[in-house]
Amino acid sequence: MIPFLDLKAINAQYRNELVEAAARVIDSGWYIQGTEVKAFEQEFADYCGTKHCIGVANGLDALILTLRAWKEMGKLKEGDEVIVPANTYIASVLAITENRLVPVLVEPNLLTYNLCPKNAEAAITSKTRVILPVHLYGQMADMPAIMDIANRHNLLVLEDSAQAHGASINGIKAGNWGHASGFSFYSGKNLGALGDAGAISTNDDELAQTIRALGNYGSNKKYENLYQGVNSRLDEIQAAMLRVKLRHLDTETQRRREVALSYVKGITNPAIKLPISPDLTLESLANHAFHLFVMQTKNRDNLQEYLTEAGIQTLIHYPIPPHKQKAYEAWNSSVYPITEAIHQKILSLPISPMIEDDEIIEIIGIINSYESNNG
Repeated sequence: MIPFLDLKAINAQYRNELVEAAARVIDSGWYIQGTEVKAFEQEFADYCGTKHCIGVANGLDALILTLRAWKEMGKLKEGDEVIVPANTYIASVLAITENRLVPVLVEPNLLTYNLCPKNAEAAITSKTRVILPVHLYGQMADMPAIMDIANRHNLLVLEDSAQAHGASINGIKAGNWGHASGFSFYSGKNLGALGDAGAISTNDDELAQTIRALGNYGSNKKYENLYQGVNSRLDEIQAAMLRVKLRHLDTETQRRREVALSYVKGITNPAIKLPISPDLTLESLANHAFHLFVMQTKNRDNLQEYLTEAGIQTLIHYPIPPHKQKAYEAWNSSVYPITEAIHQKILSLPISPMIEDDEIIEIIGIINSYESNNG
């Protein structure tokens, strides 16, 4: 079986570095908010090109705490609207409702899977305060257009960069376009911890200070609490792991792009709709980190079964859109045709940086033979 993602193999490459980093933390005797967290925050801020990085417990908390901080700063209030793509992973929406804000679901661009700027601007009302673009599957949303809309309508922009570490547009990385950005370092992400972890990037001094306090019980000085905060902190062990893996992120991202190009140049089955053009080059793919390689086909479940039988593991990201989840039952009767079509047709192929060239060739050959074998 060709695995979808072999985390053990990915981390095995850096085993000695990871063990050394873990030992460094263990031997330090300091396990919360120490030198490793401080160093990673600076290194990741430098990587993104931002002034601040605040480590938190996970990617969902990164989004929740940013919106919460804007409320504490008087920039948002309960009932304000946040524009978000309808086809996103549910975490993007959970962060909005957790803050008693109102998600306004907007249909994405069918080709890129990302927030459509035209649809986003059409959804703006007198209650709109935030646009939350999601760089889904690793491809950056059209941030120049989104920032133009936000500037013209005086809106905040919170990037959901959970899948787009290292992607960029015009040399500006994900996390450095909006007023803030949330990152996930869930172990399966391109920059993955050995457990849960997350961070917020921003150039706003006040926002950074507020978020840092909110995630530390509402305190920026021990036993003095400015806010009714929570406990959401990046711990020393995970920060140490992330420092190791950050050094290798660009190399792994380059390999993901090479795999993606091999797929689009090799897959010729007309039943498959590819996420990018085969005419593209590595140099033109800076806006995509290829956290996932997501193609579309009408008979998705049949194709997935076919690939499984052929020894290829695939996944669906994601089978049920947020508005059809029981958690948001009040929205279940809503209709978002583009979103629903995407969720019924998408299938993700293996795109691990560890995948071998002969495995890529095997996958391409099996996909190209799919129509003739299945009618």
